[in-house]
Amino acid sequence: MIDTHELSRRAGSQREVSFTAAAPADLGIDVIGVPEGDPIQFDLRLESVVEGVLVSGSAAGRLVGECARCLVDIEDEFLADVQELYVYPVSEAEPDEASRMEGDLIDLEPALRDQVVLALPFQPLCSDDCPGLCPECGVRLVEEPGHRHEEAVDPRWAALGQLQNDQQDN
Repeated sequence: MIDTHELSRRAGSQREVSFTAAAPADLGIDVIGVPEGDPIQFDLRLESVVEGVLVSGSAAGRLVGECARCLVDIEDEFLADVQELYVYPVSEAEPDEASRMEGDLIDLEPALRDQVVLALPFQPLCSDDCPGLCPECGVRLVEEPGHRHEEAVDPRWAALGQLQNDQQDN
């Protein structure tokens, strides 16, 4: 929450704030996200406008997850742009048009959640050319690039192969 009490309700007044806050729970998707409690650095400008307060700036932090192809742990950084209009509680704006202030307080979590989750890769990779896992045994192909298996026999033809082996034995 950001307190806007010091920012007068006159349109045009502004102030800049920088602070670090702990990441909320479930900030991410199943395979990558911001660990709960990790520090997120905010650099914001609060501008008083006729309807409320316009918040713009950035949020930066650490991402942790796993590669969607080879399942190795990965770590990355994010930088999300934040721009949200928070209207005064007495505003006639519709709820879906802008976020509401709670008295003089602004809750950044919904705007942060929207920006961070939208910026996350749907399938994060440890590297752009990650070959993934062997579909038969699960070995990481980046560690064993020449990894091969004997060519599998189609189970529909296995009985014919057995019949051929029996004839060769006779």
